[in-house]
Amino acid sequence: MSSEHNTLAQESCDACRADAPQATEAEIREWRQSLPQWKLIEEDGVQKLERAFTFSNFVQAMAFTRRVADLAEAEGHHPALLTEWGKVTVTWWSHKIAGLHRNDFICAAKTDTLNT
Repeated sequence: MSSEHNTLAQESCDACRADAPQATEAEIREWRQSLPQWKLIEEDGVQKLERAFTFSNFVQAMAFTRRVADLAEAEGHHPALLTEWGKVTVTWWSHKIAGLHRNDFICAAKTDTLNT
């Protein structure tokens, strides 16, 4: 893990307001360097971070989903989660600002630490 990844994983989310600025392209490039397995996607004009995690079975996938849910509650920031047999897709973005915020990168880095 890069030092930036460790830094992001150690941070906590700030409450995101509807008038909070979206991450700039430069910030996105910088923060993504520490999250190489996360894809930058766009849905309906909204940028999001997405990663699929694989597991040996459904029970492991469900256990990981629960860990991500616990993280989301602790941070007050909630992703889209798709749990399938042997796979969990996690998608982070900031709903209030319809785009990416530093919080999304923090939560992505924290999500990575749950898959050890």
